[in-house]
Amino acid sequence: MVWLIWSGAALAFLGVIGLVFCIVAAMRARAANLAADAMKARMQQLVAMNLAALGISMIGLMMVVIGILLA
Repeated sequence: MVWLIWSGAALAFLGVIGLVFCIVAAMRARAANLAADAMKARMQQLVAMNLAALGISMIGLMMVVIGILLA
């Protein structure tokens, strides 16, 4: 079950990288002083990517917990 722990940790790490990307992209969009419609569209995209990154991270953490319980 060691492979489950390490693959889950890698997946959780990818999710965290996605979250950091969303934070940086949101800060760049805010600094760009976009129009209201453009800002709304950009933030909607970032919310979708943020939820995907959170989901990936959650699945990775569940894999780690299951791997520890089965070990």
